[in-house]
Amino acid sequence: MAAEALISIDRVSLKRSGHAVLSEVSLAVAPGRIVTIVGPNGAGKSTLVKVALGLLKPDSGQVRRAAGLTLGYVPQSLTIEPTLPLSVRRFLAMAAPAAGRDRMEAALARVGAGHVLARQVAELSGGELQRVLLARALLRQPALLVLDEPVGGVDMAGQAELYDLIATLARDEGAGVLMVSHDLHVVMAATDEVVCLNRHVCCAGHPEAVSRHPEYLALFGAKAAASLAVYTHVHDHRHLPDGSVGGHVHGPECGHG
Repeated sequence: MAAEALISIDRVSLKRSGHAVLSEVSLAVAPGRIVTIVGPNGAGKSTLVKVALGLLKPDSGQVRRAAGLTLGYVPQSLTIEPTLPLSVRRFLAMAAPAAGRDRMEAALARVGAGHVLARQVAELSGGELQRVLLARALLRQPALLVLDEPVGGVDMAGQAELYDLIATLARDEGAGVLMVSHDLHVVMAATDEVVCLNRHVCCAGHPEAVSRHPEYLALFGAKAAASLAVYTHVHDHRHLPDGSVGGHVHGPECGHG
């Protein structure tokens, strides 16, 4: 494991009811790097995230976190009781009590949800809630973002914007990102390293290399792998304060070819 890693997971194993949920799993996330975990349902992806966060203790192996590491977490889903009077502003303040209205509005604008601060959390759409959850994580000014399916309920255009934002955080602010995603096409565009998990690490490395690995092909099929392998995305544009895409910056054209 790299000495500079924000978090390193070394040969972690975990059983539940006598069945292996994780077996000898290792990965590391360094500053400015995006590591994305992919795999079928029941592969142990969300369990691995809970181990990384310290919510579950593995049966064996080690989890090492950098001293003073600040984490931001976006869960796969969050259920809010419809009758609970909880505004977005209050919800954000629970995560960052020192954050004033200006910081909250800036964080929401950054994820394309600048209009929801005064709304009730229970009234938000699924996509709006995911954006609020990401803004909540960003308010903590994390060195490491842990994202479990962060774009659930968000439309395709919104997904691309949010993944672009995640890539910007890693590139421009040096945040490390550990992400779980089923969106294999966007994973190809947004990540530095893919870890293919099926209770154990089937394969890991650069997305293009993983897409050609026999175990990846066995899990996802040659057709899915072929479409993934040719997908590229160049971050050649900037995001405006409301989260929308602004003008192009110098560089090659943005493509999905």
